[in-house]
Amino acid sequence: MPRLDEDPFLTPPIITGGTPMKANKTGHWRSARPVIHDDKCTGCMLCWKFCPEACVTIEGDRPKIHLDWCKGCAVCVEECPADAMSLEDEEGA
Repeated sequence: MPRLDEDPFLTPPIITGGTPMKANKTGHWRSARPVIHDDKCTGCMLCWKFCPEACVTIEGDRPKIHLDWCKGCAVCVEECPADAMSLEDEEGA
């Protein structure tokens, strides 16, 4: 494969796996998980909007976090204007 510094306009080949993203569960990486406190949640959906892993979905009028894919980055917790989310340590972490 040619080096990029030899030809800066050359793009290296992209190798994709045969596993669909839905099956690529990555939640085991985290040491803390986000928790939604329903009594404080206003349903603004900013957690859904800002989740970099798209593991927050909307069910009815409330968000739900799918922990199989959540890495515990806490972006959703930081973006929540109602302070309706917190991080809790994973068991055994």
